Amino acid sequence: MHSAGAAFAFEFRRRHGWGLLALCAYLSLLALTKLYVVTLGAPIHLDSPESFAFVIVVPLTATFTFFLAVFTFGLSGDMAARQSMYPARLFALPLSTDALVGWPMLLGSAAMILLWIATRLFALWPSGIPVPLAWPAVLAAGLLSWTQALTWMPYALRGMRVFVIVFWLAAIDAIVMLALYAKATEPVMLAIVAPLVPLAWLCARAAVTRARCGYVPDWSGALGPTQVHGAALTKAGGFRSPARAQLWFEWKRFGRSLPVLTGILLPVELLLLFAAGTSAALVFAILLGVLVTPPIVATFVAAAARRGDAPGADAHGLPPFTATRPLSSAGLVGATLQAAAWSTVAAWALVVVAIPVGLSLSRTWPVVVERLQHMAGLFGTTRVLVALLLLVVAMIASTWKQVVQSVYIGFTGRDRLVKGSVFVTLVAVAFLGPALQWVAEHRRAQGAIWEALPLVLAVLASLKMGAASWVAVRLQRSGLVSDWMLVTGAACWCVAVLALYALLAWFIGTPFFPHHVLMLVAILWVPLARVSAAPLALAWNRHR
Repeated sequence: MHSAGAAFAFEFRRRHGWGLLALCAYLSLLALTKLYVVTLGAPIHLDSPESFAFVIVVPLTATFTFFLAVFTFGLSGDMAARQSMYPARLFALPLSTDALVGWPMLLGSAAMILLWIATRLFALWPSGIPVPLAWPAVLAAGLLSWTQALTWMPYALRGMRVFVIVFWLAAIDAIVMLALYAKATEPVMLAIVAPLVPLAWLCARAAVTRARCGYVPDWSGALGPTQVHGAALTKAGGFRSPARAQLWFEWKRFGRSLPVLTGILLPVELLLLFAAGTSAALVFAILLGVLVTPPIVATFVAAAARRGDAPGADAHGLPPFTATRPLSSAGLVGATLQAAAWSTVAAWALVVVAIPVGLSLSRTWPVVVERLQHMAGLFGTTRVLVALLLLVVAMIASTWKQVVQSVYIGFTGRDRLVKGSVFVTLVAVAFLGPALQWVAEHRRAQGAIWEALPLVLAVLASLKMGAASWVAVRLQRSGLVSDWMLVTGAACWCVAVLALYALLAWFIGTPFFPHHVLMLVAILWVPLARVSAAPLALAWNRHR
């Protein structure tokens, strides 16, 4: 059993070591920050919603999402498939089913519990807010365990896994919300959430036992035409074009991952509203954390969008099934971008529905309304409404951008480059919040950054336009994209930049925010070079 545990620990460390290093960096940063505050008495305050969300909520959400992807062996796979998502290669190991199930669940639960304990120990919480000691850690372990069990379960219909996971985890969260609403004590909450892990283990054991025997139920014959040799039927008459078929395939491959992961995380985050009470700062901190959840999740989903699924050691190469499809490299990339757009729409539909429900159940609507009315009295109703709309639109665009802007990295097929990008992203998420908080506490640093900001933005914009010009020349010479498509893409990018600039100029265009700075911000925000480089990277990977 010891060797089995070491084997699974090696499995997770080998495949996700860079992400675990980023997690260690995040926890070390929290520890150093608290040591700095407690020992030296440095004035770092987390009472504002922005600082609390960026320093605590955002990195914690990113880490929780990372653990979901790691210990379920990749939620970024085909969530709609009937087959179990437990890796079939592990069934060949000389291990019992109990070991195959127990060790991933044990390691995942231990990681969740340690994450909460370390965060509670090292993090700085807003004063006056009671923070539970143990039951959130057990709840996180239980949610992960049930996600593992339901992910590894074979299903009788395509898409049933998505419905079952969201429904069951939402039911668990609803029970916890009701207990919090009834002001249950810590022992009562532990009694409610403690049985989750052993019950999930029983379910997971049954699931892996059936999957290991190759048993996959099939109810498709009772509901309609049967499947031929396991191939999923699409629709009567097939697809009108290879591009539509590829779009359907990309949606099945990774499109569901973003809304499913978002749907799992939203109830967990909205649970915090029950502990917020009448604290407007904490309520808005939680809502800000909810709004940034889809962009954070999109960072992990991007790994699936750019994954080649090639067998063997060349995990990021393209299998012949992909490389020989009757589509150009630009067509394959276009299908990925469209699938990412539909996935973004589905995820944000969940957010738009979940926030009002969470505010109503937790009775925190009056707190939000009162703060918005106060802001409307200061800045005007129109500007407040436009600001909220701009925030939501920016988050939606950022979600899609997170999925597609780094897709070219995975299309290169270089394993170190892919894992390195994930590591850099996790480290950036962990360090961004404390860095912003430190800048907010030091006026001299604010002045230096503000004076250097126009020059920094100009340099970055020049580098971006230079890279985009180089990519455009390569695309034109290689013939991967037609001249008409290049011109159309450039025109659409210019329209998007000008529209964003006009909105920023109307909203915050003052001498304090010069218009040329706002134009540089618009140029840097709208993706161009990295998305354009995706066909080049895919063509290289396709023909190497």
